[in-house]
Amino acid sequence: MLSFERSIEILNEIQINQYQTQKLYLMECLGYVLAEDIIADHNSPAFPVSAMDGYALRYDDMELERVRIAGITPAGFEVETVVEKGVCVKTFTGSLMPKGADTLIPIENVTVEGEMIKINQKVPFGFAVRAVGENYAQGEKLIARGTTIDFAQIGVIASLNIVTLAVYKKPTVAILSTGSELLEIGETQTNDAQIRSSNNYILEAIVQKYGGKPLQMGCIGDDKQSIAKALSQALYQSDIVVTTGGVSVGDFDFVKDVIFEMDAEILFKGVDIKPGQHIMVAKKGEKFIVGLPGFAYSATVTALLYLVPLISKLQNTRCKIQKVKAILEEPFVKRSSKSEFTACNLSLREGRYYVNFRDKKVGTSAILTNMLGEVALLVTSQTESSKQVGESVEILLLA
Repeated sequence: MLSFERSIEILNEIQINQYQTQKLYLMECLGYVLAEDIIADHNSPAFPVSAMDGYALRYDDMELERVRIAGITPAGFEVETVVEKGVCVKTFTGSLMPKGADTLIPIENVTVEGEMIKINQKVPFGFAVRAVGENYAQGEKLIARGTTIDFAQIGVIASLNIVTLAVYKKPTVAILSTGSELLEIGETQTNDAQIRSSNNYILEAIVQKYGGKPLQMGCIGDDKQSIAKALSQALYQSDIVVTTGGVSVGDFDFVKDVIFEMDAEILFKGVDIKPGQHIMVAKKGEKFIVGLPGFAYSATVTALLYLVPLISKLQNTRCKIQKVKAILEEPFVKRSSKSEFTACNLSLREGRYYVNFRDKKVGTSAILTNMLGEVALLVTSQTESSKQVGESVEILLLA
């Protein structure tokens, strides 16, 4: 079996020959990955602007006992009055600063006496004046290609008067769960050997959460011909096909056989990890097949480890699941010589991550409830052993 590190290297080495992009209206772009750099075509602000309500004047005139109010400048209006010695202009937040003024004194710092203001408290030179280009300068790269568009990017792009954006298409991920024992939600159970399918639903949620477009194909029985037909159809309709079950060594594990027989390039089959050692990743033309184990916890962990990076790769951006350091709050027992991925409770205190295993059950790789709560995955390599309280460990942040 491959080491976990080598399997990730293989994923990273995949070359995408042509990324798929599309043009969308700005408010349709939330959650998409930007396919172009956003460059400022003007200064913001383009002219000095007031940052507060107050009076625009010359800094030197604060030495005077009183200053005459020569006009008023509401936001959105051109400034006609020129500030000269001994005069000021009443100015509001967002208003252009009048020519000749270099400082704004807040309303709270003065007393109005008819057409004059009396300065009660001085301010520094240039106070409350937004300089040209304070927000951004013409020619500045504001947002780099490969950035996932969030509310802040939407606001900045709107300020540039950009109506449509080039974004990477979200890859379509077809989801197939195999197993004759599986029942869909709402389907009536007819014997005790049947179980309710959860893998296809959690995979749909993972795909949606991490930037893909899920295509739910439902459950398929352990019949080789049916699996081959469904897999072929799914591959035609999607960029990535993800399956659960059928990749181990059982008599009815047909998924791996179908993948081998469809003349796909096998990137790897079997990785020395726990859970999910029978993981399989293949490439067919420009499309990918990810064969996950059938147990719910195994399927979930291996989807996070292998499917999520592929979704990001097809959008030319980095994986949203990142590795960070955390402090152990209770001992950790390593149970194998494999690379292990263990669900743990996560907390953040005073800028540091802490993890523990309270209420986490020890058992098979079917215990999906271990993923409930504020959870991360504790990562221990093949060469690492059990850990003690207070040790620094590596975790995968799933948020």
